[in-house]
Amino acid sequence: MKILVCISNVPDTTSKINFIEGDTQFDRNGIQFIINPNDEFGLTRAIWFQQKQGAEVSVVSVGNASCEPTLRKCLAIGADRAFRVDLEPTDGFQVAQQLQAHCQNENYDLIIAGRESIDYNGSMVPGMLSALLGSSFVTNCVALEITENKAQASREIDGGIETVSCDLPLVIGAQKGLVEEKDLIIPNMRGIMQARQKPLEVIPPTTTETRSEVIHYEKPAPRGEVKLVDANNLDQLIDLLQNEAKVI
Repeated sequence: MKILVCISNVPDTTSKINFIEGDTQFDRNGIQFIINPNDEFGLTRAIWFQQKQGAEVSVVSVGNASCEPTLRKCLAIGADRAFRVDLEPTDGFQVAQQLQAHCQNENYDLIIAGRESIDYNGSMVPGMLSALLGSSFVTNCVALEITENKAQASREIDGGIETVSCDLPLVIGAQKGLVEEKDLIIPNMRGIMQARQKPLEVIPPTTTETRSEVIHYEKPAPRGEVKLVDANNLDQLIDLLQNEAKVI
């Protein structure tokens, strides 16, 4: 079985985000980048299939050379191969098209992408990729088992869990629950050394189109000052909740 895990290179959640060029571009200066958490859940599940079923696991990212340390970490976690499409993407459809071109050359049985990236939260790429490839698609995936050419997947829905079965090839949108945080793999020294010897191939981009553009970014308004009320002054607390916060 051939598995591809799509990796987004995203800012660490502890980073302070700023914008430049009239709030039209993200300022990368001083930002630490990590594997998108939803992608990491998917990668960990792929490594499980590698260990239990002998699957071949590849990872791919669409981006410039700054993505390569993240891809090397994926190799250290256990992926067999890495690919980088040499393009700075501007929208999700462009990413999906680049991934489609790569997947058509490799014929993967299972494609795992995070249900969304934590930077843009678009939740677009896995669904668009499945449509372009004509593959089955399950998003918000919290469980996945594969037997021969058949997959059984569970996904979160309002009020519960839905379990479906389908034939491969399959695209899933991974999230926490597919594996738990305690099961995430921390690269050890052996994995880090082996990652240096594993192939990381840079792929030239294909001709694609964009269907959206960023007009500008706007940061949330700063939080107001916190008002502290003495524990014994219930009248003041009720007055603030009623007349200022307007919640009662």
